[in-house]
This record gives sequence, C-alpha cells and structure tokens, in this order.
Amino acid sequence: MSTNLTVPTPTPPPVPRPTHLRLVPPPRPRRRWLGDDDGMSTVEYAIGTVAAAAFAALLYAVINGDTVLTALTDLVQRALTATF
Repeated sequence: MSTNLTVPTPTPPPVPRPTHLRLVPPPRPRRRWLGDDDGMSTVEYAIGTVAAAAFAALLYAVINGDTVLTALTDLVQRALTATF
C-alpha cells in the first residue's frame, strides 16, 4: 500500500507597491455637490489684497511709532560707540 502525499506549496504574500514612487498622483474625487465656483479666485485675490494692505498699514504704524524709532536709535548709538 503506497500513499502518495503531496504537500501544497504556500503561495507568497503579495508584494506591497510603494506609494511614494508614484509618478502620477491618485485621482481626486469629484465634488459635484459644491456646484459651480466660477469667480472664486477673484474673491480670494480681493480678500488677500485687503489683508495685505491692512498688514502694511499696521507695519507702517508700528515702525513710525516713537517706541520703534527710539529703540532703533539706541541700537545704532550703541553700535557706533562700542569699543573693541
């Protein structure tokens, strides 16, 4: 009596593909529920311009203030009178 036993060979696990080596980014899902956003960049540019102007006005007020002028004058005076 001869029994022929065969042992099944295990299949190797699948090799994961590295995602950081992709040449093409994965597709982005479509956002149909948001609707049309024509003119959205114009509004963003307008808000950015207003914010930049406000920041420039704030910097102008701070730099032209007496505190900053006094601090810069003192700094220059100390630098010019320093002994080496």
